[in-house]
Amino acid sequence: MGEPSDGKKSYKPLIDRETDPVKNFERWKKKYNQTKEKCKLQRKEAHKPLWQIEKESISRLEQRYSEINISEIVKFSDFPLSKNTVRGLIDAQYRLPTEIQKQTIGLALQGKDVLGAAKTGSGKTLAFVIPALECLYRQQWMAVDGLGVLVISPTRELAYQTFEVLRKVGRYHEFSAGLVIGGKDLKHESACIHRTNILICTPGRLLQHMDQTSLFDTCNLKMLILDEADRILDMGFSETMNAILENLPVQRQTLLFSATQTKSVKDLARLSLKDPQYVWVHDKAMYSTPATLEQNYVVCDLTQKINLLFSFLKNHLKKKSIVFFSSCKEVQYIYRVFCRLRPGIQVLALYGKQQQMKRMDVYNEFVRKKFAVLFATDIAARGLDFPAVNWVLQLDCPEDANTYIHRV
Repeated sequence: MGEPSDGKKSYKPLIDRETDPVKNFERWKKKYNQTKEKCKLQRKEAHKPLWQIEKESISRLEQRYSEINISEIVKFSDFPLSKNTVRGLIDAQYRLPTEIQKQTIGLALQGKDVLGAAKTGSGKTLAFVIPALECLYRQQWMAVDGLGVLVISPTRELAYQTFEVLRKVGRYHEFSAGLVIGGKDLKHESACIHRTNILICTPGRLLQHMDQTSLFDTCNLKMLILDEADRILDMGFSETMNAILENLPVQRQTLLFSATQTKSVKDLARLSLKDPQYVWVHDKAMYSTPATLEQNYVVCDLTQKINLLFSFLKNHLKKKSIVFFSSCKEVQYIYRVFCRLRPGIQVLALYGKQQQMKRMDVYNEFVRKKFAVLFATDIAARGLDFPAVNWVLQLDCPEDANTYIHRV
């Protein structure tokens, strides 16, 4: 055994710390106790009733609402959302929120009224579908609780599109949803409407049920959503909306979305919202278009418009186009003419006087097609989501700048 430099003797311990059975036993006992406690907690959790587990999960989510920081939100899972909603978003391929969704969802989860303005196509639908689902989830809403969320849309097509988004995102929740838009038997709707938790509707049909359906009750309503509010008012539903609002409970949360902020929209906001949070995603949103939009115009004689349209479509057979006209009769006439001329691409028509089922079929057909042309009135200009459209043609000049913005 070597001598140390200071002259003192050095002795090697007979038992190494690593192989000391006492120390090893203490470490093993500590680890065993930790594992035992963990298993005990897991067994305790396993014996909890499902409602208690859900209640604790909801409580944890609600505690995180006040901590929402918009600057830290990158994907939908960064929001304090229920597992069922997150699963639905993933399955529907929704991962990254848009600006309107980032700014609106957090405020809505905190229970605040929201007045949102953003460009058409900015994702307003998902900005209210997610809070609607979370609102009912927090309340542990059931079928017997009746109507909890009411969504009012200006047109049947937009209501149908919203319903489809709700079906995709809310597929793992157990809430019942209904679409009430007219064009169907009123008695059939009346028989089912009282069992609906989330109702998506147009103003006229909703007011008709309020007047004629005895089982239709809105006293438990938790959330009112007004989608494309400016369009609702532009279509002459101002008095209808006033009548609807008078029949809704005062204690509710309201989300109002609009592409433009007009005086009539502000008047409606004053009637329906309480201390709202204003969300303005884009400056000068009233007259703004996407930055990537390329705009062109052609000057020609009136007699040459149809010839130029036919030539354009013949030269863009591998494209998807929408052509806007000013009236239903014009759409019908041009549609029949082009079906006879056979431009080499499928031609579809969408206008207000069509039967509801026909309009739905045309909408779904155009969405599915890779190459097609849709002749339409302004019924297709507001809020409808047509993916991968290459060209938007306005054969007739729109009535104002707002209509032009919504068409493109």
